[in-house]
Amino acid sequence: MVRNHLEKRGIQNSEVLKAMRTTPRHLMIPHKIQGLAYADRPLPIGEGQTISQPYVVALMTELLEVRPGMKVLEIGTGSGYQAAVLQTMKAEVYSIEIINSLAKLVIPRFKRLNIPVKVKNADGYFGWEEHAPFDRIIITAAANHIPRPLLNQLKPEGKLILPLGNTRFFQTLTVVTLDSRRKTSVTHYDQVRFVPMTGEAQK
Repeated sequence: MVRNHLEKRGIQNSEVLKAMRTTPRHLMIPHKIQGLAYADRPLPIGEGQTISQPYVVALMTELLEVRPGMKVLEIGTGSGYQAAVLQTMKAEVYSIEIINSLAKLVIPRFKRLNIPVKVKNADGYFGWEEHAPFDRIIITAAANHIPRPLLNQLKPEGKLILPLGNTRFFQTLTVVTLDSRRKTSVTHYDQVRFVPMTGEAQK
């Protein structure tokens, strides 16, 4: 997977590649589709949700420029795969999942795999004020705007990445960076397609 789908498509960060090699994607998905775990494609995980294709996970992780010890907030735990990759890179990861049944699956999964990610069942639009501010924030669901509560929980010189655009069709992978005075700059990357962010984001 790493050689054929990540390195050949331009993923270069050695720590990202190492994390993608060692994180067990097959243990994050339903047993009946584990044979497809390392194909470069999204896969269904129930409740109309998917686990993102490995290339997109690697690209978002690389663009975030995560370093050991950083505090990272993930919006949309899903299967737990993205959070596990970030934790493998020695980040301190907090993850919010709005769908109760998925949260109930992923919490024991993390415990079983000894992955110390903190998970909360809530609407990720509002972030996790108790543990803010964060060095990095990653949104793994499509949004048509940048949630202000999440920007408010981002540290100066922090980065936020999300699929931004039409939540029914395609989005642009977008990185928002704060400078030391909390002024924002926005950079657009590849076109992607994610399931829509729900909760307050849809109002």
